[in-house]
Amino acid sequence: MEDTSQAEIAQTAEGPVRGIRRPDGSLAFLGIPYAAPPTGRRRFQPPQPVAPWTEPLDATQYGPTPQRREEPNAIIPEPSIPGAGILNLNVFTPALPQAQDPREQGRPVLVWIHGGGYSSGSAASPWYDGRAFVRDGIVVVAISYRLGFDGFGVIDGVPDNRGVRDWLAALEWVQRSIAGFGGDPGRVTIAGQSAGGGAVLTLLGMPEAQHLFRSSISISGALGDLPRDRARKRSERLASMIGCEPTLEGFRGVKERELTRRQYEASLLGKKGLAATTATLTDGLPWGPVIDGALITGPTVDSYAAGIGVDKPLLLGATDDEFTMVFDRAPRILRWVPVPLALLLVEKTRALRRGWRGANRARRGSGAALGRFVTDRVFRSLVVRIAETRRDARTWAYRFAWTSPTNGWSYHCLDVPFWFDCLDDPHVARIAGEHPPQHLADEMHATAVAFIRDGDPGWPAWRTEPGMTRVFGDQPALSRSAYDDALPLV
Repeated sequence: MEDTSQAEIAQTAEGPVRGIRRPDGSLAFLGIPYAAPPTGRRRFQPPQPVAPWTEPLDATQYGPTPQRREEPNAIIPEPSIPGAGILNLNVFTPALPQAQDPREQGRPVLVWIHGGGYSSGSAASPWYDGRAFVRDGIVVVAISYRLGFDGFGVIDGVPDNRGVRDWLAALEWVQRSIAGFGGDPGRVTIAGQSAGGGAVLTLLGMPEAQHLFRSSISISGALGDLPRDRARKRSERLASMIGCEPTLEGFRGVKERELTRRQYEASLLGKKGLAATTATLTDGLPWGPVIDGALITGPTVDSYAAGIGVDKPLLLGATDDEFTMVFDRAPRILRWVPVPLALLLVEKTRALRRGWRGANRARRGSGAALGRFVTDRVFRSLVVRIAETRRDARTWAYRFAWTSPTNGWSYHCLDVPFWFDCLDDPHVARIAGEHPPQHLADEMHATAVAFIRDGDPGWPAWRTEPGMTRVFGDQPALSRSAYDDALPLV
């Protein structure tokens, strides 16, 4: 529980907000609205302006979250908070600006976009409170955005990509108001993990977003890039499951709880069992950014090839085994299936299977092979594709190779508390064991701080030494072949 006895007032473009002075002397302003609640006639519409206020708005408690239910198997602690005003953000700052002290003005800004497959996750996670970044002189902003069908479903007659438009609205708020918290709107770095990392990559490829940030960090980025027709059919299937017309009025007539309950079901992808687990390889995530021909005109990597975002530094990478642990829970019979046969479950092209197997002879067991293949297909090959496409731009690659003693994998989300330098959080032991290496958190956090401050993490960029990758948790720390095993899928 934060100590709210020492309240502080900051100014935003819409009105003053009252925040918290934390025990370490830093300040937190929680649940600040950047857009009006998307309810009633505003539901399924682009984010609308929030009504200004004159009296200080209480910003001492986290605001409502778009995530309406706790994810029972969530790796990152991301609480759900009820309420209508879900389009809000949290600001953490070392100090408010003081005219007499230039050190309190123009600080670099980190805008964090949480993950969760574009369908879950919460900006109210204790891992995202920015303490270590604030300690190092950085202003941190963690944003909420519409999830699942509300954010990314296709409804004829209303704009697509409402979740993407929420990202833009939050970044526009940062441009208008972050100076009131000591941040420099010209020194904004956007960062995120998983779907949040995909959001970063999407924004980097959007012409409409270029003026809103200076640099970007994508951690295990999962791109959406869903074809609109596929997203529309999925939306129609959801309407059929619920029993409503696939129209604006039809969806507005459905109680939020009912829609939220059904929008995650595997049947939306038309597959069951293990096929549903691997469906994202061929069909994409159930919900996510849609290639709508307007806001997102084509695949994100194609935008990079066209020169979009070429002037902005990018740091990106992935863990070694993002989703291998999923196959630890696969049916026992899988362990008796030969690897070549198992790979047929996830890849029908023989040349790709053979090429990948040739680069991954050391894989042991079908579950491990399937897990690494999915990891390489969704995440690690994307790192190389983007780095190669942005070959003439300032792009740096990393690889997270430290394995958790709890399950033996370097898996999805494991690296997040290292980047945030919050290994002392009580939730970390569950995924990283009782004694995760603090020196690794020191290295990774310092890398992020250097990049946010200077746009350079401290090792050769891909354009100067192609293939050069910083390997966290392995020796040697620099490698030209860190992603060679994923090359057959690039």
